[in-house]
Amino acid sequence: MSRYLPYLLSGILFGLVLVKSEAASWYRIQEMFHFQSFHMYGILFSAIATGVLSVQVLRHIERKRTLDGQTIEIPTKERGRINYIIGGFVFGLGWGIIGLCPGPIFALIGTGSAGAIVVLAGALHGTWLYGAYKTRLPH
Repeated sequence: MSRYLPYLLSGILFGLVLVKSEAASWYRIQEMFHFQSFHMYGILFSAIATGVLSVQVLRHIERKRTLDGQTIEIPTKERGRINYIIGGFVFGLGWGIIGLCPGPIFALIGTGSAGAIVVLAGALHGTWLYGAYKTRLPH
């Protein structure tokens, strides 16, 4: 059980950063969708840059291993633009309607937001629906 402690602590730290940076704020998200503030765009762009840099570093490390010793492999993605467009549209539509990205759901539940529990239930239901209809969807 203690081997999972670093993951729990990093998750708690990530949640604190999301809450303190106001990335979990409905008002900040609405400002972003109305192009009234650069705040959320700055957070998103820094996350993209961090992700790209991390993947590039991982690709250049000779022996990539997890904490359990398993080899890390980064597969190359297919060039299916329509899948990314549809997926981005559905994700953005949900984000705009709910006003909440999936990342801070647990952080908001930790702050006592009852509405985030409803969003978590919806996210879990959507995940279940995807699993149920995955074979019928274009991939």
